[in-house]
Amino acid sequence: MSTTTATPSVFKTVLTPAALVKLALAWGSVLALVLGGRALEGALPTPVLFTVLGLIVAVILVAASGVVTEAEHLAEKLGDPYGTLVLTLSIVLIEVILISAVMLGPGEHATIARDSVMAVSMIILNLVVGVSLLVGGLRHRNLRPNKTGVSAYLSLLVVLVTVAFALPAIIGVDGSYTTGQEIPIIGLTVVLYAFFLVRQMGAQRADFQELVLVEQAETERAEIAGAARADLAAAPSKLAGALAQHKPELIARAILLVLMVVPIVLLSHDMASLLDDGLDRLGAPVALSGILIAMIVFLPETITAIRAALAGEIQRVSNLCHGALVSTVGLTIPAVLTIGLLTGQTVTLGEGPTNLVLLAVSLLLTMTTFFGKRVTALHGAAHLFVFVLYGLTVFQ
Repeated sequence: MSTTTATPSVFKTVLTPAALVKLALAWGSVLALVLGGRALEGALPTPVLFTVLGLIVAVILVAASGVVTEAEHLAEKLGDPYGTLVLTLSIVLIEVILISAVMLGPGEHATIARDSVMAVSMIILNLVVGVSLLVGGLRHRNLRPNKTGVSAYLSLLVVLVTVAFALPAIIGVDGSYTTGQEIPIIGLTVVLYAFFLVRQMGAQRADFQELVLVEQAETERAEIAGAARADLAAAPSKLAGALAQHKPELIARAILLVLMVVPIVLLSHDMASLLDDGLDRLGAPVALSGILIAMIVFLPETITAIRAALAGEIQRVSNLCHGALVSTVGLTIPAVLTIGLLTGQTVTLGEGPTNLVLLAVSLLLTMTTFFGKRVTALHGAAHLFVFVLYGLTVFQ
């Protein structure tokens, strides 16, 4: 009896009128593009091109707000880092699928992974983090991240971006790994990323929680003799309790989140050709297309990070941004190298000196920003300045 009454209640809670409207609009737009795809082929008049482009972007924004809503509900029920991880992995996995689809399509796309991951790196490390810290720092005066968690992210990022962008240019051939180099790189990257996930969701879970919550837990453990081990063992049981208590709702929201994310990526993919045409007519560099698509694909995570910063949840900002970048590099590089091995395609990953310098500056700036006593709006302004410098190199 409780099951039959709970199911309609869950559907009523999750499938709200607003959620249904967003879902229908997103998938309706995808269907319209599939059915009317031939009408968009060829040279469209400039007003028509930018009108269609504007409508696609508007639909993506609507779908992104739906993703953010479901992600916030999941984070509330599961807590960090589990709730944040659901949003991060759903977006990153679909981004990997999108890049893989381009690689397997017609034409030469040797640098698609390098260009996409580089754009995502600069967007997340500087634009998203910069805006989040700026708005959060202006509202809150005491933003203190969990340094251990941020340190873990940066440790992995230093290794992963070196493997992705620097080493191929040094030990590879024309910026590409040889077959003998690719196999160990794929294996080591997968093992490192898997170990990171196990630690993040297990023994080191507290390292990725808000510092205030960690300090409260430490105070409670100090007051109750022998509670340290019991509390540490209770961390997985808390997740099990949440899963048992809210299982139907969690499953429904996770499915709805994915159903909102998929149209964003599909529309972004279909939008690419229109965007390239539009930028060409405006005389803008073609590389700007990849940046804009990356910004749109990661829009849900961007909105969630800004909301977290406004709420004073600075560690959640790090989980969303740095965690997303670790997942992006940790999943994309093995995926594209594997596709290259199986299909015989050349995968060019080696970056030029300009982007390598900007990436090194971004990681160094991230370290100085998050390892201080507190994070301020001034740190956010510095990150935004670096992103502007990256933009200048794109237009060079």
